[in-house]
Amino acid sequence: MTEASSQPERATLVLKLGYRGGAFSGFAEQEGCRTVAGELRRALQTVLHRPVELTCAGRTDAGVHAVAQYVSVPVEGEELELSGRRLMASLTALVPDDLSVRAILRANEDFSARFDATARRYRYRISCGRPRPMLLWGHTWWLRPASSLDVEAMDEAAQYLVGEHDFMSFCKVSSARMLLDAGRSTSRCLNYVHVSHAEELGEPLVAIDVEGNAFLHNMVRIMCGTLVEVGRGHREPAWVAEVLAARNRMAAGQTAPPEGLTFAGVDYPSGLLVPWN
Repeated sequence: MTEASSQPERATLVLKLGYRGGAFSGFAEQEGCRTVAGELRRALQTVLHRPVELTCAGRTDAGVHAVAQYVSVPVEGEELELSGRRLMASLTALVPDDLSVRAILRANEDFSARFDATARRYRYRISCGRPRPMLLWGHTWWLRPASSLDVEAMDEAAQYLVGEHDFMSFCKVSSARMLLDAGRSTSRCLNYVHVSHAEELGEPLVAIDVEGNAFLHNMVRIMCGTLVEVGRGHREPAWVAEVLAARNRMAAGQTAPPEGLTFAGVDYPSGLLVPWN
């Protein structure tokens, strides 16, 4: 047997996750904190009987939710023979009830949930007015007392964000400084930003949908806080272009609360992911 043929077969286990972010200190593991990665890693280590390393499509902040987060884990040898049904049953039993394994997929050994992603999508939800959100409680930014937003003006302002720009004004200051010190760019490309009236679970809301190739720390939440300034009539839509040009976090609006934000999806090139049978 040749040296090459004696090497164990390898592949990548890919998990599609959903989670309610309210009780998590974000996705990434932090000492002494309850995190999505920490809970998932413990479950996977129990199933695979070994330490594991996780790679995710996009790290979420404390309190942010997800319906389609993707996580990749290298696997090899006998692990490739585990049945998808058994993996799903085991992981569902081992993770807490605010974390859901929604699909189990397979990819080649060189696949990365982070670096192979071609687009990421978020939805931000805002509830306006005196009535307290009910079924959407904990998943929207409740603007009160009675508030109204000019959704058309917000959507007009949002179009200034579409395309490739330097989004330093929309990045947490400490994170932007780290990127610049490392010689990395704060430019990102947004495919679309759309603000609209919506209804979910019988409750009206304002939805801000965003898709881009990648995002900076707090970028979507700062964008949403900035668009709300326009929606409230405090700023004109063209002000958003001035915020972009400033390259200064102080020029933008507030960072919108985390509970309104949901990581909604990730795109990968066709054929990279297949069901784990």
